[in-house]
Amino acid sequence: MTAETLDNAPATVEVHDVHKWYGAHRVLNGVDLTVRPGEVTVIIGPSGSGKSTLLRVINHLEKPEIGHVSLNGELIGVRRHGDRREMGVPPAEGRGRLKELSERAILTQRSRIGFVFQNFNLFPHLTVLDNVAAAPVATGKLAKTAALELARDLLGRVGLADKAAAYPRQLSGGQQQRVAIARALALRPGVILFDEPTSALDPELVGEVLSVIKDLATSGTTLVIVTHEIGFAREIADRVVFIDGGRIVEQGPPSEVLDKPRHERTRDFLSKVL
Repeated sequence: MTAETLDNAPATVEVHDVHKWYGAHRVLNGVDLTVRPGEVTVIIGPSGSGKSTLLRVINHLEKPEIGHVSLNGELIGVRRHGDRREMGVPPAEGRGRLKELSERAILTQRSRIGFVFQNFNLFPHLTVLDNVAAAPVATGKLAKTAALELARDLLGRVGLADKAAAYPRQLSGGQQQRVAIARALALRPGVILFDEPTSALDPELVGEVLSVIKDLATSGTTLVIVTHEIGFAREIADRVVFIDGGRIVEQGPPSEVLDKPRHERTRDFLSKVL
């Protein structure tokens, strides 16, 4: 299999009435969200509002107590009890209780959902090149030789072709995050989730990471980005979603949500961060 045969069509993400809580603390409280193919959705809100938890629910790193997530109409992490693919009934249209998929099935689904973490999460014992090539090989999408070729191409795309033989500890934070973005791209996912990708960086390194994400945004990739960088959100987003208290307070184009917010809570938040 070559790199060109990987499925990288932009995906539709649908979040249906998702609730998530830890003990008595409700983190997400009935979130409904649809991200269209190729759309750049930026999620903003105060710390503790549920933004990062929502991303983790989308790729089933966190399991919602109520509700579900689908990618191109396929339920993520669960199936309808009694639903059978061979019966020709799409999972999202089935009825009945939701049943957890096997971990192997969930990992297969996650290979279609790229995730860029705050703290890079690179393998310290692998070179930069091997960090990027690891996932396509582990999932069986590419043979080692093809995966290494793809990894070199992606490192060039994020401006790190000369760092292929380096180890993560030899890189700056901005460089490590660019490697993490290349690693997410290596599986050619239908959507890429970014969880505050610049929050762990020194201020002078933020620009190099945002530049790579801007390039992705113009490529037609479906992106969901949690960030505190409001200026970046205004520049890159097709839609801005403001979350507070585990609920979506308002959403719309940046020109509306950021410049003419309708909700008092949104106006109060923006007055403190702009």
